Order: sequence, then C-alpha cells, then structure tokens
Amino acid sequence: MVGHSHMGSEMTALMLQGTGSNVGKSLIVAGLCRAARRRGLRVAPFKPQNMSNNAAVTADGGEIGRAQALQAMAAGLEPVVDMNPVLLKPESDTGAQVVVHGRRLTTLGAGEYARRKSGLMHAVLESYQRLRAAFDLVIVEGAGSPAEVNLRANDIANMGFARAADVPVVLIGDIDRGGVIAQLVGTQAVLDPADAAMIAGFIVNKFRGDPSLFDDGYAYVEARTGWRGFGVLPWFAQAHALPAEDALDLAVAPPRGGVVIVALALSRIANFDDLDPLAAEPGVDLVMVQPGQPIPAEARLVILPGTKSTRADLAFLRAQGWDIDLLAHHRRGGHILGICGGFQMLGQGIADPLGLEGSVGETVGLGLLDVRTVMQGDKRLERVRAAHACSGLPIDGYEIHIGRTEGPDCARPFAYMAGTAEGATSPCKRVTGTYLHGMFSDDAFRAAFLADLGVTPGSQRYRDGLEATLEGLADHLEAHLDVGALLSQAR
Repeated sequence: MVGHSHMGSEMTALMLQGTGSNVGKSLIVAGLCRAARRRGLRVAPFKPQNMSNNAAVTADGGEIGRAQALQAMAAGLEPVVDMNPVLLKPESDTGAQVVVHGRRLTTLGAGEYARRKSGLMHAVLESYQRLRAAFDLVIVEGAGSPAEVNLRANDIANMGFARAADVPVVLIGDIDRGGVIAQLVGTQAVLDPADAAMIAGFIVNKFRGDPSLFDDGYAYVEARTGWRGFGVLPWFAQAHALPAEDALDLAVAPPRGGVVIVALALSRIANFDDLDPLAAEPGVDLVMVQPGQPIPAEARLVILPGTKSTRADLAFLRAQGWDIDLLAHHRRGGHILGICGGFQMLGQGIADPLGLEGSVGETVGLGLLDVRTVMQGDKRLERVRAAHACSGLPIDGYEIHIGRTEGPDCARPFAYMAGTAEGATSPCKRVTGTYLHGMFSDDAFRAAFLADLGVTPGSQRYRDGLEATLEGLADHLEAHLDVGALLSQAR
C-alpha cells in the first residue's frame, strides 16, 4: 500500500503505454486514477497527444479527448486542457484538425503533421509541468504503440515524451487479440535500448477464463524481457457502461424489448457519447445503424449525431440510402433529432464559403427542417446552461461547432440560453435540431424527453451509474494487479 507520506514529498509520474491501439490503456489509467485517489493521493490524468473526434469541453472553454474527461472524473477533478494538450480530430482519411491547449490551431495532412509534430513537444511539456507541480501523481497515457519505431523521430506521444520528461513506463499487452507474448517481447526487441530501458514492467489485459492458464506465458515474458509483471487483468465486463472514445467501441446493449432509438453511424461521427445515457436506460433499445444497413421500421426516434465533416457525412448518409429511410420514417410518424452536424444536415442546405471542412461549396440538405447553415470561421466552444423550450426543464450541455443556422423553423426553438433561442423544430414537432451536446446526461430532461416517446425512464441517475462503474473498475484493478507496486514505480 502506498501511503500519502511516501509520495507526497516528491512529485511523481507514471506512464502507461500499450503494445497497440485499443489494448485498454484509457480504462486502466481511469481505474488507477480512482485507486490512487482512494489512497489519499492528489492524482491527475495526462495524455500528451490524442486522436479522437469525441471531445469534451473543459471548464476553461477548451476541448480535450473524452477519455481524459472520464479519467478526470475518476480522479475527482474537473477536466482542464492541460490533461490533453494536443488533440487531433480526423476530418478525412489523410488530414486532421490540430487542437493545442484546447484551441484549434490548424488543419494538416498526415505527412505535414508528422513533420511539424516535434514543434508541439514544448506545448506538451508545458502542460505536463503544470500538472506535475499541482498534483502528487500524474498518470500518463501513451497513444497507439511505442513499437511504431518508424514514427519515433518526432514522437511526442510515447517514448519521445517518456524520455523528455523522464517518466517510467509500464507496458500493457492485450491477450484477447492473441499473440500477447510476441506483443510484449517484440516491443522490447524493436525499441531503441535507451527507450526500452524506460520500461519498468508490464500488465496483461483482457484475459477471459482461468488466469492461471497463462502462468507459464507470464513467466516467459518476465524471464525474456527482465521486466516485472504487475498482474493479469481479467476482462472488465462493465466497460461498456463508460463513455467510449472510439466510435468502433460504441457498445450497444443487447435488445431488451424497449422502445427502439436509432443512431446513424456516420463515417466522421463525433461526440457520440451524447448517446451513452440513452443506452443505459432499461426501457430503451439503442441501435447503432452501421453503413449498408437500413434504418429499422420499428424505430420511434432516429438520431443524426454530430460529425467532424458535415457535408462529407451527408454524402455518406445518402450513399447508404439513409435519406430515403429517413423520409419513410418521418411519413410513418417517427421522430428525428439532429445534434450539431446532424442538425445542419436536416436543413435546406449547408454552405461552406471558406472551405473550413473541405472543399468550398454548398450541399443540399435533407429538407426536413426549414433552416440553412453557413460555416463560419469562429468555433463556438463552451459549456452552457439552457432551458428546454417544451418542458422548461434545465439542460447542462456544451457547444462545439462552427456554423450558423437560421430559418423559419428557428421560431420554434429547442431550448433557450439566457433568453436566446437555440435550435429548431418542424411545424409537426417531430423533427428537432440542436447544437447542444451532453443533454441526455441530465436525468430530469432525459426522463421528460423519453416520456414523450412512450419510454418509462429508469430510476438510475446517469452520473451515479458512472461513479459506481469507476468504483467497480478500481476494485477490479486492486483485486488482480499489484496496484501498490505499480504506483510505487512512479518517480
């Protein structure tokens, strides 16, 4: 057990890197943040560089990766931009928006970013030093894998950071995808010896079944690498209840015979954790309609979620035939909700005169709302308190968008913010658009919204459910890993 006195006197940090993407780094960092906090440590999460279109808006009006916001919650903190100083938001297969210290810097192609990346190390170290000065322990999450040695030259996310900041590393391997011995031993084999020397030990994650069956494999990795093993972590079944960072991880609960709510899996889907509180509702069957699949006829509500690239995703939506499905759904008396980019798509047209999201031009919208959108240079990024126009209930949410939407249907707003109308509703009241993200986290609003669709809402408060899952995650780590020894690696 690591006591506060042991670590409080000297500021310390520990970094968790993975043998690949999706090995469970974000989840383990969140669990360790909660475990360290329960030991009386003031702990903060940190991820030098993240690539995700699922952003959270911080209290200081910037944006960071959603996983760092969850890790901040595990640590009992409000998220701040220093927890994720560089955020890449993919806009196309080869380009991404570059957000530094919570603010959009530029959009770069992949090759261009690789060349300019090393210049961002200064911003990364600046944020890290501020956290290090303010907390007993900083738990750092790597990105992708340090074994991508072809990317090592300008690296700011893995060993480049670990070396620059002199932070010891624990490597996580994923046994669920197979080949975990080669993942761990192979990472050591390809690393530069000075990088490999930063690694203090390893964790084997996502084990299903009897962990003793891996005893020989575990001993082999220890003997072959000279690293210490900190344990074999079984699969954490409740992970689906926590906000996912990758759209591919959007865990949808098995059908429960509830009211069907559909969300379209757009190619550049963003801020899809808007859907998490709906997925947690026992009376709802949330269905993520994948490309090539039709919108189910039994859907009561179809949600067009946010997107990083509205006009490109509108073309994608049409390519799936979803535009035809949406019109049929509407004719049958179904409800439609567009959030952010989804709201923009529902209008008569989207103009991008400056080419902010791709090529200059205008795209005809779905025509389900009588509004038009013009993309504009200033990005709106803030947390907001609003009142739902129909029920008067308060909504705590956030805005994160470029573009101004205006038209006759704005006379029937979705909500009011400080007296200003926000969003739009069709004359039939069944098509609604809003720029507000995060609204379904509000229990009272969610209950009223779902009651209108004929759903009996559950009694669970969404945030309480998250807290209970984070506590369960910390218990899971304590039961299967040597958490005390792990935290004592920090220096």
